Amino acid sequence: MSLQQQREAYMATTVEVGELLQQETASSWGEALFALGRQHGFDKVLFGMSGTRHSRLDNAFVQTNYPPKWRERYDTERFAHVDPVVSHCMTSTLPLIWQPELFRSVPQRALYDEACSHGVRAGVTFPMHGPNGEFGLLNFAVDQEPDAQFLRTVAAILPTLALIRDYAFASGVRFCPTASTEPAPRLTPRELEVLNWVMVGKSSWEISKITGCSEATVNFHMGNIRQKFNVNTRQQAVVRAISLGLITPEDHHR
Repeated sequence: MSLQQQREAYMATTVEVGELLQQETASSWGEALFALGRQHGFDKVLFGMSGTRHSRLDNAFVQTNYPPKWRERYDTERFAHVDPVVSHCMTSTLPLIWQPELFRSVPQRALYDEACSHGVRAGVTFPMHGPNGEFGLLNFAVDQEPDAQFLRTVAAILPTLALIRDYAFASGVRFCPTASTEPAPRLTPRELEVLNWVMVGKSSWEISKITGCSEATVNFHMGNIRQKFNVNTRQQAVVRAISLGLITPEDHHR
């Protein structure tokens, strides 16, 4: 895939996940997220978020289309306390592709076997750690053997799933009961211009040529933007800006 094709695919995905930002209710937001999961081959999705990693798990904001009987069973048996996927998310920011070997202990193996019986056999989990202490995870699951072909397929779409995760966090945090709200930061016209070009996949060098300033100046503006949004990456800054209505992907498709 050429660089131009990659940019076009990125922008198409950005517009699709942007639907999450337009939903006004938790239920419609959840349906939009489930649709994104199905579009990428996962018929089961679970999003869960607490205001802090120390919050009670049963107070978390959860949207899922997992089988209701499995969700009830999982909660009743308090499987979250033995689930290695949850443990991973507590201490890591890296995605986790499920493997049967991950469920080592007897309780963990029983958990996995029962999940398989409900059609939750293979998948990938993305931890979520917010700047204000929010903690959560996003699961994409399917009733399929986690064989070599599945692993290759997931590895190829991990960047896209990570983008969905970023948009899901930025748009879903408002539904979290204990999430804090704060006014949108003020960006200068130049910062907005730089951020718009970052949104369409331009590098610092390319933006410097477009705007007529040095690459160091572009990086300086991006550093200020990340600091104002309290995020670590350019992509997170773009997602945050879109969620606040400061920039809109559609502007680059007119």
